[in-house]
Amino acid sequence: MRRLRNVKIVATLGPASNDYDTIRALFEAGADVFRLNMSHGGHDEIRERHRIIRQVETDMGRPIAILADLQGPKLRVGAFASEEEELVPGQSFRLDLSDKKGDSSRVQLPHPEIFAALEVGSTLLVNDGKIRLKVEDCGADYANCTVVVGGTISNRKGVNVPDVVLPLNALSEKDRADLEFVCELGVDWLALSFVQRAEDVEEARVLTKGRAAIMSKIEKPAAVKSFDEILKVSDGIMVARGDLGVELPVQNVPPIQKRLVRGCRAAAKPVIVATQMLESMIESPMPTRAEVSDVAAAIYEGTDAVMLSAESAAGNYPVEAVRTMDAVAREVESDPTYREVIEASRAGKKATVADGIVSAAREIAETTDIKAICCFSQSGTTALLVARERPRVPIIGMTAIQNTARRLCLSWGLHCVMTGEVARFKMAVVNAVRAAREGGFADATDQIVVTAGVPFNQPGTTNILRVAPCEERLIYKSEPE
Repeated sequence: MRRLRNVKIVATLGPASNDYDTIRALFEAGADVFRLNMSHGGHDEIRERHRIIRQVETDMGRPIAILADLQGPKLRVGAFASEEEELVPGQSFRLDLSDKKGDSSRVQLPHPEIFAALEVGSTLLVNDGKIRLKVEDCGADYANCTVVVGGTISNRKGVNVPDVVLPLNALSEKDRADLEFVCELGVDWLALSFVQRAEDVEEARVLTKGRAAIMSKIEKPAAVKSFDEILKVSDGIMVARGDLGVELPVQNVPPIQKRLVRGCRAAAKPVIVATQMLESMIESPMPTRAEVSDVAAAIYEGTDAVMLSAESAAGNYPVEAVRTMDAVAREVESDPTYREVIEASRAGKKATVADGIVSAAREIAETTDIKAICCFSQSGTTALLVARERPRVPIIGMTAIQNTARRLCLSWGLHCVMTGEVARFKMAVVNAVRAAREGGFADATDQIVVTAGVPFNQPGTTNILRVAPCEERLIYKSEPE
């Protein structure tokens, strides 16, 4: 199944998409990656969803990526004697470690690490930022605050601390157990929540032991400030705009999104734009015009993927949401302005032989009648470099390693094909021509560009490029000359 677009679609699974027929329908509608949200569902439920995805993959004959999204530490207030209270702007309100039930003047905040990091003047946000508190006085076990923005506060509402770096690990005990479970299960990507610094990512990498690629979720102001360092140690990035919009002024989020996408493109690392993209489709079969414009803006920026959360996990129209996203992507990518924007924002610096090879492949493809760029890749690095170029022609990523093929499903424009081990470049050309013909990318009168590294089966050796005709004799050739 050839996609008629380059940007990829990530669909979250949940109660609305929990069976084979629905998951297959989501794939056929355009989902390239399935997200397993570890905040919801036990291990048995996650295992069953994973099994169904792999069954769909087998039945459709095309690699599918699975992204497991860890919950991260959850900071919450305690319980109230009357279950909820109304806070009024200007009043005093205290947070402390006492397990006594709360009232209109105080409530438990069972997180001593927060008190350790607070300073006078710090901001605390409760219930997704609906309530805003300013710290007037604080110590090791309390914070006396003034209510800046009031509202109803109730049992166990979430707390955000936007302007301090909390002395918390990105991985809770639950996350560590979930990480080991999904890595053993065989997911392709691991999304890491509550990232504040590069060390958080490095800790997760030690635990994954190479079993999954690591995607850092940028959802905290500290992560935005440390983005360059986090990007260096991550395999991919998710722009988690929901939490960013809580902890930062909402008007700051669009320019941050643009900067993060540009940074990922320059580094040849995939980036997902996520949260509230088609949220009205949880209950409506049609999105709002603003939501369509939001999706389109991310695609114009050159993001690798756009993501559906509750729309596909718990909404009434999961398949329709994927179809809508697919339709928006195809329309945007057919707009001449899209190519102008993408090419104007292409990174110009070339530092290695591989950079030069993939840049030359794109230029040849765009200045002659080339139908596709076919790249052989063991680790996926070559394919990611080609994707970074955002060429005008399709990219066929070929690899003998199943995990590589699956991980690359997240990256812009990559149509991933499994191939046998290749020992000589001539056979690589044969396999590339066969894949281009069988995938409907080219016919007998066309040409493709083939890139690879010699010697084969060694990561990071991209050093050869050839323009190959898609002749019949090459398709049926089984042995090298």
